[in-house]
Amino acid sequence: MAEAYIVAAARVAGGRKAGRLKDWHPVDLGSEVINALLDRTGIDPSRVDDVIWGCVGQAGEQATNVARNTVSASRLPESVPATSVDRQCGSSQQALHFAAQAVMSGTQDMVIAGGVESMSRVPMGLPAILPMKNGFGIYKSPRMEARYPGVQFSQFAGAEAIAVKHGLSKDAMDEFGYNSQLKAIRAAREGAFKKEIVPVEVTLDDGSKVMHDIDEGIRYDVTLEGVKGVKLLQEGGRITAATSSQICDGSAALLVVNEKALKEHNLTPIARVHHLTVVGGDPVIMLEAPIEATRVALKKAGMSINDIDLYEVNEAFASVPMAWLKELGADPERLNVNGGAIALGHPLGGSGAKLMTTLLHALQARGKRYGLQTMCEGGGLANVTIVERL
Repeated sequence: MAEAYIVAAARVAGGRKAGRLKDWHPVDLGSEVINALLDRTGIDPSRVDDVIWGCVGQAGEQATNVARNTVSASRLPESVPATSVDRQCGSSQQALHFAAQAVMSGTQDMVIAGGVESMSRVPMGLPAILPMKNGFGIYKSPRMEARYPGVQFSQFAGAEAIAVKHGLSKDAMDEFGYNSQLKAIRAAREGAFKKEIVPVEVTLDDGSKVMHDIDEGIRYDVTLEGVKGVKLLQEGGRITAATSSQICDGSAALLVVNEKALKEHNLTPIARVHHLTVVGGDPVIMLEAPIEATRVALKKAGMSINDIDLYEVNEAFASVPMAWLKELGADPERLNVNGGAIALGHPLGGSGAKLMTTLLHALQARGKRYGLQTMCEGGGLANVTIVERL
């Protein structure tokens, strides 16, 4: 079977809710990273076969096939098609999977995979709320109710359930959240994100214009005592805002090609897609699926967790990567080495491509070979992507 190669990966620095990126339309924000891929590779834009774009809140400014709209805002010609993907938080990781599968099959040679989410301008949960405001039903159908009677599918409840099931204390999760911030602070100060970030111009509240090139969610004044003092999200729970991913505006994209495109366009790959897996699990506890997904992926790839040099496990809540580490027997020193979504933000549909972009640059900076990315997804889903740095 043909191989899938990644030749470029770029992202916008995350913006806090109602922060520096609030004035950027998500379509235009996404076009910035697509244009960056064109600049970094020098390819003929007309030779791109497709754009596969993740987005969770496909309503308002992110409606009517946000992928196609993003192509229209970019330097890609009208001849380039595009489609939008919703696999919840794994949407742009799934976009990468679809792109890799396309070029591996030979039906396409060069595909852009990525995603966007403006959580400032399209609030989380908006597509689910709109029908209820207009008198229509909710997403949980009568047959779903029969199968899961009385269940309110909640990521917050799932995160708390994982903490209880895996014996993760509030103190331990506070420590994890604190360390996520410390790793992000160190990475930002050392310039670890410089090569992966596409600077964009923003207007500050005082009217001045600056280039936004540092993740806005990083809290440089963080203290463990401060983290411990943040109030619980629910009475009797263990998780706080300091141990949860930050609401974030952001976008990221990767250019995925096969060997034919490498030769025709004289491209140099930065990584090879080694393995792709997606699984479904319990939709009630919901966020535990990355554990089994990783086991499945490693078995299919003929690898052990010790063969993986770096892991990116999305920090939707601290309990998710902590349970993953515990169950897989993974080395915590290899996890989210530049910080995770607790510090850097989680732009939902853009996070999969964002994490992969950071993982690829971290592998390159450390001279490591194999990287694994996984993330929990609404509905009890999880993608796993294993890449080999070249």
